[in-house]
Amino acid sequence: MFQARLVTTILRRNKALNFFSHVKDASRVSNESSHVSPKFFSRSSGYSFSGRSYFHVFRSVKKGFSCPSSRNMCTTASIGPSNEGLKMLVTAGPHAQKMVGIWLFGSAAWVFSMVILGGITRLTRSGLSMTDWKFTGRLPPLSEEEWLVEFEKYKQSPEYKRVNKGLSVDDFKFIYWMEYAHRMWGRGLGVMFALPLTYFLRKGWITFRLGLRLSALFALGAGQGFVGWWMVKSGLEEPVSEYVQPRVSPYRLAAHLTSAFAIYCGLLWTGLSVVMPDPPTGSLAWVHGAAKIRKLALPLSVLVGITAISGAFVAGNDAGHAYNTFPKMGDAWIPDDIFSMEPLFCNFFENTSTVQLDHRILATATLLSISGLWWTTRKLDMHPAVRSLIGSTMGMAALQVTLGITTLLSYVPVSLGTAHQAGALTLLTFIILLTHTVRRPSPMLLKSLGSIPRAP
Repeated sequence: MFQARLVTTILRRNKALNFFSHVKDASRVSNESSHVSPKFFSRSSGYSFSGRSYFHVFRSVKKGFSCPSSRNMCTTASIGPSNEGLKMLVTAGPHAQKMVGIWLFGSAAWVFSMVILGGITRLTRSGLSMTDWKFTGRLPPLSEEEWLVEFEKYKQSPEYKRVNKGLSVDDFKFIYWMEYAHRMWGRGLGVMFALPLTYFLRKGWITFRLGLRLSALFALGAGQGFVGWWMVKSGLEEPVSEYVQPRVSPYRLAAHLTSAFAIYCGLLWTGLSVVMPDPPTGSLAWVHGAAKIRKLALPLSVLVGITAISGAFVAGNDAGHAYNTFPKMGDAWIPDDIFSMEPLFCNFFENTSTVQLDHRILATATLLSISGLWWTTRKLDMHPAVRSLIGSTMGMAALQVTLGITTLLSYVPVSLGTAHQAGALTLLTFIILLTHTVRRPSPMLLKSLGSIPRAP
């Protein structure tokens, strides 16, 4: 609800900004733009014209500004050539911004669901049920004979021989459908992303800069299929020891999850940039407050990302099934075997004890850092939206740590493990929203703030 209101407010503000740019250009010919009063501006959103004021501004610049017959062309021309204007990513006005924004946020939500479905697939040990892969996909087994053929393929895998020996056909169907759904959901995302992208390109709504960014995200998404199979293939190989259970490489699992997180963050950031070309501002004091927060939010976002990726190594090494105590790990604060592997760096990625200890330390550091951000900025003069995001981020960090501890103490049930993975992505969402909201405003917006009364 908060995000919907924020997006609506920003879209209205962007429409006003286009006409403000016209005022600025017209002032070079005449001094009519001096009639624009500070009362036209809203403190809550930085720029927001009322309908009547909007009409008067248009009349005031009509004699001093000439634009093409197309309203969209006029809007683009007013903001494109000037380095001081907004660098819009969508060129066809507020309606186009809204449509592209909805598409990007919908794509990000789809990726979010992909990550959750992938977590369920891993926790139910369904990921190795399909022993082959095709980029275009294929139909599932449709007859009992086809199911038996697939089951025979699975029987040749190390997982069946060492973990699931004696598995029934009905149980195999469950894990097969889980993996099949995960793969097809990813292919559905590719279609859902490509078709609207083609439409928007044909309409001419997307700038070259946005087109490059979206092309990179599409390529990264297409590569996810190859990375996913590369990961699964490692789990189909015979383990080095007869005492080791078959599982995918933790390095490949981390690469697969990191790529998914990168796609999600890219879609979310791009969608926010489309609907909110400038951050919400209301006074210079709020801008200065946002600048101080930005210095803390940027490194904090990196810490949140590293903590999330460290969870992939916990999952890849099944480290959540060891040391199911808290705050100690067993009877000790630090296990004795954290540096038992050689070379030394392998311990941080392959040693069960070290991997879990790293994740605990990073999670604690993340919670303390976010709490420090809240404490440091509690008396700072800032936009209400920024204050709300800081509070929400702190609350989500506390919830995520609580979920992590509960999941560990409960020996990683599917429900809690899935919730913990969803919590990591939700926390990452909040920190991205915060970082995007406190970014530096455009020079045009900064210049205009001199005529806006300071926030109380």
